[in-house]
Amino acid sequence: MQIKALKTLYTRGQIAERVREMGKEISKDYADKEVTAVCVMKGALFFCADLLREVSVKHLTLDFVQASSYSGTESTGTVQFRVPLSSPVKGRHILLVEDVVDTGRTLKALKELLMEEGALSVKIAAMVDKHERREVELTTDYAGFVLDKGFIVGYGLDLDQSYRELPYIAEVICEED
Repeated sequence: MQIKALKTLYTRGQIAERVREMGKEISKDYADKEVTAVCVMKGALFFCADLLREVSVKHLTLDFVQASSYSGTESTGTVQFRVPLSSPVKGRHILLVEDVVDTGRTLKALKELLMEEGALSVKIAAMVDKHERREVELTTDYAGFVLDKGFIVGYGLDLDQSYRELPYIAEVICEED
C-alpha cells in the first residue's frame, strides 16, 4: 500500500472536546456504580487514558486486554486474545474502551466472553464507530465520532503499528494502482 496523503478528519481540539463530553455522559450513567474499564490494547491506549481522566464514578478500576482480528488493513475474520484480563469481572460493570469499532467481531467476542464470566453489564465506548465493514450486530453505547467509511490512523489508531502517535485522526489516502 502506497500512502499518498493523510487527510485530517478530527483535530486534537475536536477529540479533546468530544472525550470531555463522553466522560460526562459515562459519569452520569455510572455515578453510583463500581466500574472496571477495560482498555483494548494497543489502539485504545491514548483514548482510554484521556477518557478515564474525564470520568467520575463511585469506584473505577482499570484492566487491559489485547485482542485483534486484523492483519494490515483487512480483518482476518478470527478474533485472537493475546493478553487476557488480569482481574475477575464477575459482579462488575464493565466499560470496554476501544479505538474504533469496525467489523464489530472483536468487541462482540469480548462482550460475550465478559458476560459469560459474570459481568453485571458490558457497555462499549469507542473513539470512532465506523459502519463501512460492520459484519455483526453490535451497539456502541458511547461513540466519539461516527464514520461511514475510510481507513483511519492517529490518536492510537495504526497502520501496521505506525501513525499511533499522531494527536489527530486522519484518513489514509492511497496512491491509485
